[in-house]
Amino acid sequence: MKPAAVPPKSEGILESSLYVEDVAVSARFYEKIFGFRVISDFGERGCALEAGPRQVLLLFHKGGSLAIPTPHDGAGELHLAFAIAAADLANWETWLARNAIPVEEKRQWERGGQSLYFRDPDRHLLEIATPGVWRIY
Repeated sequence: MKPAAVPPKSEGILESSLYVEDVAVSARFYEKIFGFRVISDFGERGCALEAGPRQVLLLFHKGGSLAIPTPHDGAGELHLAFAIAAADLANWETWLARNAIPVEEKRQWERGGQSLYFRDPDRHLLEIATPGVWRIY
């Protein structure tokens, strides 16, 4: 049997993981700043947050997923971007300031989109981005 000429279709990213020092602190940050809610608690190992329609943000304690049947871990300052409506950008700037979260960079993209960059408690670089950042967004 010949392999297919094109791969099977994916429906996009379901889960993204961040590895954090203190799961409770990080979960509170994402709940407060983004309104994400915990949908599954893995105890000391981590938790899962609903990050949008059919989107899950996994927060794992650094080193806490090494003993499970499929071990994984991560380190360093990682990056995630979250989509927002262009009309909400000013509200986001106000919200971040009100919560004492400094914006590290505000960028205007050549396609017209705008991004704000800031850090979570583990120094992961977070971005909120309006349409016009990518050809597909």
